[in-house]
Amino acid sequence: MTQHDALEPSTTQRGTDRTDRDPAPAVSRALRILTSLADAEGVPMTLSDMARALGLAKSSTANLCAALEEGGMIERAANGYRLGRRTAELGGAFAQQFNQVREFYRAVAASPVLHREVVQIAMLDGVDALYLARHEGRSPYRLGTPLGSRLPAALSATGLALLARLDDDEVRALLEPTEPFTALTPGSITSVDELLPQLQGVRARGFAVDRGGSFGGITGVAVALEPWAPADPALAMGAALPAEHADAARVAEVGAALQDVARALTNPLVGPRS
Repeated sequence: MTQHDALEPSTTQRGTDRTDRDPAPAVSRALRILTSLADAEGVPMTLSDMARALGLAKSSTANLCAALEEGGMIERAANGYRLGRRTAELGGAFAQQFNQVREFYRAVAASPVLHREVVQIAMLDGVDALYLARHEGRSPYRLGTPLGSRLPAALSATGLALLARLDDDEVRALLEPTEPFTALTPGSITSVDELLPQLQGVRARGFAVDRGGSFGGITGVAVALEPWAPADPALAMGAALPAEHADAARVAEVGAALQDVARALTNPLVGPRS
């Protein structure tokens, strides 16, 4: 081996370096700032907090924040920075890409059973149900989850409706690595073995029911939506009911109404899945 050979990195090493190198470090760091602010759940973060979270110098973090602030992605608050209005606009634009979300509000408002209820659309994102759209209804109760928030799919009605579209082996592969599930209420399940019988019930009934597994005092009822186009994500639509008003008859009524709306949101050129 010559001295030149010893100094020249191997082809494998060069390939590894290229693979590991971030193609756009500033973009990646900006995304990490946005993620940190989202994880803070509305609590402002100071420049020092973000610099520590990113492992960057304060000056570099300040430059990133200035660019994000100028673009409306973050904004200054009394005690630091928080997400800006532009993030809400982008989140809404993402959801509005899908025909079913655009038609959802009209279809729910026209439902004699659902128009007064809080009804939401969620998609499966990893092991979570991610909430994309919300019909507020006229319920005097504060129910449901904020747009852009997540709940463990195994513990929410919309998540159960989405997971029921998978076979049991797919459910195990997805969720067993996360066992035991974090319990959100005393009624939360913590394992796939507890989940699978629930999914069998969803498939038999045609809609999912969550009685206090994600929020105490709330019963969720949900159905899966057929994708409008092959590239669309799997979506589910669910209603949140006060537990004291969610007897078996009311749950069945809401479940049937959700199925009716789901049929109205099915692409007429595709039709329901057999």
